[in-house]
Amino acid sequence: MKYLSEYRNIDATKLVLDNLSKSVTRPWNIMEICGGQTHGLVKNGILELLPEHIRMIHGPGCPVCVTPLHLIDKAIELLNQGVIVCSFGDMIRVPGSQQSLLEAKAKGGDLRILYSPLEAVNIARSNPDKEVVFFAVGFETTAPANALSVLHAQKEGLKNYSILVSHVLVPPAMEAILDDEFSSIDAFLGAGHVCAIMGYKEYHALSEKYHIPIIITGFEPLDLVQGIQMAVDQLESGNHKVANQYARVVKEEGNLNAIRIIRQVFEIGDREWRGIGMIPKSGYKLTKEFIAFDAERKFGIQGIKVDEHPSCMAGEILKGIKKPIHCPEFGKGCSPAKPLGAPMVSSEGACSAYYNFSQY
Repeated sequence: MKYLSEYRNIDATKLVLDNLSKSVTRPWNIMEICGGQTHGLVKNGILELLPEHIRMIHGPGCPVCVTPLHLIDKAIELLNQGVIVCSFGDMIRVPGSQQSLLEAKAKGGDLRILYSPLEAVNIARSNPDKEVVFFAVGFETTAPANALSVLHAQKEGLKNYSILVSHVLVPPAMEAILDDEFSSIDAFLGAGHVCAIMGYKEYHALSEKYHIPIIITGFEPLDLVQGIQMAVDQLESGNHKVANQYARVVKEEGNLNAIRIIRQVFEIGDREWRGIGMIPKSGYKLTKEFIAFDAERKFGIQGIKVDEHPSCMAGEILKGIKKPIHCPEFGKGCSPAKPLGAPMVSSEGACSAYYNFSQY
């Protein structure tokens, strides 16, 4: 198959679902890592069509959702200092401890909503008398473009450009989830867009260590049910290995040019995940060569620390322990218009998927 419409074909999807119903013999818990996969499952009604033995658990695969509260407050503090803060649009409504970036903009902050960090470099070039910071949020998927913006700024000698780094890595989060005492996961659907950048070589050790199937999967209905079928086939036969459903996009070695750019600018370090806590070696930080582009150091805002909202269950939802509908505030004290946590307003958040597409 070559075209996107083929992966949205209802008959082909139903055929896989029928085969799945015939092949599953016992309960299995499968976690989809990516929030885009969660939205695909909920929006297309796949959760209701799966055999009752298959339980899908929604993972932490939304980089907006796991961006720590204090980093949003740091971005707002930069706005308060008169810095031009640039961000992807999916971050602007996520609540900080007191307000969101959008609310800070309404109060006079110079917030620019961009499609690419390279646009932020252009803004820095055009405003030499102003400091410009790009809010660099994401998994491995957005890391190459963010790294490239730093390389461009360095090449052009732009002293007024820096980035506020909030990059998290998927494999360490998977391992942390499996190590959790409440984990009941039997298989993973791996995030196809992350693996399109990084490949999936490092997943082999994870699969072997925990004796768990990991299926690299796309985001369309047929992608998702095929990935679930591949996971169930392994589970039913007692096998565990990494398999690639998303072969039309993902190669085992990943995108070597993108990986080279990432490693030139970033190195791996410990990273805090919103609602989950600190996960060792689970994020990127700037290397010593590029430390001048670290906005936290440049503006002295490292010390900002804040607590999560006490009524928000985002951590348990992101770890797959509970579903959005288990939260007492879901659809009541927490809604897209007035969210308590990021999963309710992120375009890939599990809470927003349930709120917008399910009958909860």
